[in-house]
Amino acid sequence: MLTLYIANKNYSSWSLRPWILMRVLDIPFEERLVPFTANSNWEEFRRFSPSGKVPALVTERGTIWDSLAIAEFLAEQYPNVWPSEQMTRAWARSASAEMHSGFVNLRERCSMNCGVEIRLHEESAALRRDIARINELWQEGLTRFGGLFLAGSQFTAVDAFYAPVAFRVQTYGLTLDAPAAAYAERLLALPAMQEWMKDAIAEPWRDVDHEEDCLRRGTLLRDLRLR
Repeated sequence: MLTLYIANKNYSSWSLRPWILMRVLDIPFEERLVPFTANSNWEEFRRFSPSGKVPALVTERGTIWDSLAIAEFLAEQYPNVWPSEQMTRAWARSASAEMHSGFVNLRERCSMNCGVEIRLHEESAALRRDIARINELWQEGLTRFGGLFLAGSQFTAVDAFYAPVAFRVQTYGLTLDAPAAAYAERLLALPAMQEWMKDAIAEPWRDVDHEEDCLRRGTLLRDLRLR
């Protein structure tokens, strides 16, 4: 049995990627949530992850860390992780790699916080560029491959990599063109995404620095989390 180590569902966008991929594709795994708290330290996470970070997938033969490496490992056993057609697969891998290494301003200014709704004080030019690129990329995939998901009719790894963005769209009310906005809504409506959201708002842990950073950048409109 595969064991996936993740962190707080409310905050950990990196953990969401392999988790949602495995849930939607019915890849069996055991979830181990190790929360970030005020007392957490790097050595604690080093017990299960060589990098001291999540996600980490523990197998009988060793540990795979980093969400992109986990996706590629799973693809060797489950061919539906990536699209079957070569150029569609290449596009999906390119888009996933772009998400993996880019969109720095989106990450910094709109960090994942599933349980709240926030109105940003302003959108910087750099943030607007990131949002415009996501809008462009999503519409390209939906148009080019003609499906409900980014690379066709089936959910694949590229959708998993952009699933955290759908939560950011929901949290910060980010504006997208109609096709991209509808795609974000489809992701949010997936049963697995609803499961993640339910767990996220039930978590008791609060990252004070994370919460304060969100409130510096915008006005809190609603807190959905259980108190």
